[in-house]
Amino acid sequence: MTAADQSVLVRTEGRAGRLTLNRPEALNALTHTMVRRVDEALTVWEHDPAVRTVVITGAGGRGLCAGGDIRSIHEDMRAGGTASAGFWRDEYRLNARIAHYPKPYVAVMDGIVMGGGVGVSAHGSVRIVTERSRIAMPETGIGFVPDVGGTYLLALAPGELGTHLALTGARIGAGDALLCGLADHFVLSYDLPRLLGDLAERPVRDVLRRYVRRPPAGELAGHRSWIDQCYGAGTVEEIVARLRGRGAGTAEAAADTLVTKSPTALKVTLAALRRARRLGPMERVLEQEYRVSCAALASPDLAEGIRAQVIDKDRSPRWTPATLAEVTEADVARYFAPPAGGELRLATTPQEMPW
Repeated sequence: MTAADQSVLVRTEGRAGRLTLNRPEALNALTHTMVRRVDEALTVWEHDPAVRTVVITGAGGRGLCAGGDIRSIHEDMRAGGTASAGFWRDEYRLNARIAHYPKPYVAVMDGIVMGGGVGVSAHGSVRIVTERSRIAMPETGIGFVPDVGGTYLLALAPGELGTHLALTGARIGAGDALLCGLADHFVLSYDLPRLLGDLAERPVRDVLRRYVRRPPAGELAGHRSWIDQCYGAGTVEEIVARLRGRGAGTAEAAADTLVTKSPTALKVTLAALRRARRLGPMERVLEQEYRVSCAALASPDLAEGIRAQVIDKDRSPRWTPATLAEVTEADVARYFAPPAGGELRLATTPQEMPW
């Protein structure tokens, strides 16, 4: 990191520490440098009595963050490097830190918030969405599996809503984000500049009283019956079969979406979600996600998915294996084995935490 690096703007405004993810040309996609910069700022502000609140926003007006910098992951995979594993190790530590931050951590989830963007926002203590919010964990579309604590959050969503979102990668708006537990408050985007200004002068609770509005209705609540019934199946194959059998347009559309995703990623994602429900605290789930993410580096689907969606943009990935039936239980189990470079171990009590 250099003094000239401006990928995260760090400043204080009155009683607020302000973090602005500042790569608008890449929809503020997270790099390793950005993760370290955010962590460094949180360390300083945690021990600064003048900073009473931390606020994170995204530059450019299009969204908070579109996820991790997957171009860099693709380059690292091609070079046979270890940079991606190092990035995830620090990123997941940051996700856990945000979840336990001792001061109000206000995440403004305006516009696009996906993947790693969810990781730096949805674990915060105050999560604000707007009418422009579009939130997703779209990893299965690039041969990857929801991470950054995503499987933890989605496993806690009502019924099987989280399973639906994890497997399809569907984008949701403010109402559904609130329903699924990914956000806390709805604020009109028009009011954000004034809200941010007030946070520099007043306690968070007082500011929220002025700006929180009734959220718009979401869509998922009206689909709970078929979502819970279909996604409650024990295998991805059975989920697809149940969706096909519903005879409803929305369920059929979900099935059509699933068959375009990486078969391996779908099966690993379902297993990761079901395991997350039994693992206990978020830290244990992040440790599992680290295993899964490192295993994905050895899978042909991650490189192929990034190629198809981001590099060549032909949107025609060639998955290996190509069908759900060809993905064996042993193939899935390999994703949960300890990584060759060592496990990620996260503290679960304040006494163990390094900050």
